[in-house]
Amino acid sequence: MTDTAATRDPAKYASNGKPRARGLGLPMPGVTGPANAITDVAGVTVGLTTLRNDGGSVHTGVTAILPRAPQDLAHPVWAGVFSMNGNGEMTGSHWIRDAGWFTGPITITNTFSVGLAHHATLKWMAKRFSALGEDLWALPVAAETYDGFLSDIAGFHITEEHVIAAIDGARPGPVAEGCVGGGTGMIAYEFKGGTGTASRRATTRLGEHTIGVLVQANHGIKPWLTVCGKPVGDLLPGERVYSMERGSIIVIIATDAPLLPGQLERLARRASIGIGRGGTPSGNSSGDIFMAFSTANDPGQLPEPPALKFTAASNDDLDSIYLAVVESVEEAVINAMLAAETTTGKHGRIVKAIDGEKLKALVLG
Repeated sequence: MTDTAATRDPAKYASNGKPRARGLGLPMPGVTGPANAITDVAGVTVGLTTLRNDGGSVHTGVTAILPRAPQDLAHPVWAGVFSMNGNGEMTGSHWIRDAGWFTGPITITNTFSVGLAHHATLKWMAKRFSALGEDLWALPVAAETYDGFLSDIAGFHITEEHVIAAIDGARPGPVAEGCVGGGTGMIAYEFKGGTGTASRRATTRLGEHTIGVLVQANHGIKPWLTVCGKPVGDLLPGERVYSMERGSIIVIIATDAPLLPGQLERLARRASIGIGRGGTPSGNSSGDIFMAFSTANDPGQLPEPPALKFTAASNDDLDSIYLAVVESVEEAVINAMLAAETTTGKHGRIVKAIDGEKLKALVLG
C-alpha cells in the first residue's frame, strides 16, 4: 500500500503529514487510543476554525470541544478545574468549583476574543435549545492564550461566525494539530506551538478507561525545553524569540471514567506535572489553567433531579488515571510543536518550527 496521509497511522502522524512524537520514534510510554487524541473518549468531538495568512498579520482561530453529542449539550457534564498560574482566563470555572459541572461546548481562542467566544457560544446554545425558553441555563467554558506576537490580536479578527463554525464543525476521529484553531498563532518554548492532543488507556477495577487531552501550547522559553527527560532546548537550532516567558497553556482533559467532581479536580491538577515534564516551571506571565471532565454519570437535562446518583471509581484506583493524564499532557505538547509550521507573522516576525530530526537525534542519541 502506498504511504499517503490517508494510510498513515493517525496516532503517529499529524493530518498535515508531519510525524507526531510516536511517528518520530520518541520513546513515549503508555497505550494510546486509535487516534491518540481527545476524541478517543467516546462522544467527544473537536472543531477548528483557522485564520492564517503566512507572511501576513492574522494568525488566530477557535477550537471547540464538545463533551457530548450536540443535542445533549444542555445536560450537565461533571468537571473539575485547577489554575497552576492564573495569568489567563477560563470562564465558567467558578461555577465548576461550586457545582462540579458545566453545560455546552468548550471553546479556546486568543486572549482578546475570549469574551466573544463566550457570547457566541451562548447564542449557539440559545438557538439550539430554543424550545427550552427561559429554562435554558448556560455558563460556557471559554479559555484563551495570547497570540499577539505573531497575530494582529488588537484587530479582533475572530467573529461570532468563526466560533459557531468551530462548534458546528466538531467531529470525532483524528484532530488536526499545530497551526490550527485557537493554536494558530501560538508559540511553545520559542518554537512554533499551537494545538496538540494525545490519549491513553488506563485500567481500574471498574474496567478499562480512556483519557484524552487537548492543549493550546503557548508557553515556555527555549532553555527550559526538556523532551523525554533530556534538556534539549539550548542544543536545538533556532533563534530566541523572548528574553523572558510571555505565554500560557490551556489543558482540557476528557475521560469516560466515572469520577466525582473532586476527583476530576485532582485530575486537572496532574496536568501541572505533565507540562512540568516539558521543562516549564509555570512562569509568572503564564496562564496555566486546566480542566478535566467526565462523560459518565449523565444526569439528564436540567433542572437537576431530586437525587443525583453516581458510580465513581475508588480513590485507590486513581493512580493509573493520574499517570495517563501526565503522559498524555506531556505528549500533546510535543505533538503540537512537531505538527506546527514555521510562521512569518506580524511585523515580519518569524517563529520557526522545531527540527524534528534534530530533536530525535538529541533524545535517542
